Amino acid sequence: MKNKLEDDKHCFACGEKNPNGLNLKFSLRDGKVFAEFILHKTYQGYKDIVHGGIISTLLDEAMVKVALLQGVPVVTAEITVRLKNPLMIGEKAIVEAHITEKHRRIIETSAIIKKLDGTLIAEGYAKLLRQD
Repeated sequence: MKNKLEDDKHCFACGEKNPNGLNLKFSLRDGKVFAEFILHKTYQGYKDIVHGGIISTLLDEAMVKVALLQGVPVVTAEITVRLKNPLMIGEKAIVEAHITEKHRRIIETSAIIKKLDGTLIAEGYAKLLRQD
């Protein structure tokens, strides 16, 4: 039996009631999700650089959100992240994700984070397990 997935608005990545979270706001357009963001020092690793774990969280959230916003409840089963360039604290960036393949129980997705000038920060790939 699968757990019932409930959104109580306290998700670390997108929860509007989480004062310590990332508070991402996603929009769905043409089968892709997008969210612009700026991160402050709370989320840094090395001086003035966003922590790699936060970058991974952003990618994971976008890949799950692309399925959720299309009515498919999922959880992450497997994720691969490739960090390409540092993202500086206070720098505006965008995360985007789309579904690459659908199987009976698994949905495959990919995501990128890029600066507004197009510089690639990171890319991710995930296999999501359907919960419906």
